[in-house]
Amino acid sequence: MPDFKQIYTDIITEKFPDKINDPLIINKLDSLNTAIDILKFNRLIFGQAEYAVEFKSQRLRSYDESSIREILNYQNKNKLTNQETANHFKTSRNTIAKWKSIYKR
Repeated sequence: MPDFKQIYTDIITEKFPDKINDPLIINKLDSLNTAIDILKFNRLIFGQAEYAVEFKSQRLRSYDESSIREILNYQNKNKLTNQETANHFKTSRNTIAKWKSIYKR
């Protein structure tokens, strides 16, 4: 697994030197363990991406089992459809359906 702490430290130091001393960023940087954590941290650092950029980069994402289970738990807790869950996490509804069939409850 890549060293996300080092990768993001380098990015922040180079592109956002004003954010390197932010206690929230430092705290989040130490807890990058799952794909969900990384996606949330990306939004914190870079802000909301444009739709076209996010659509293209969405194809390259991969999720670990704990992140998938967290997404499915979020769906159950909030009583969302596959489409609503997919829109929230910017993935496809077919992916959500596939995960549900693999990780049956």
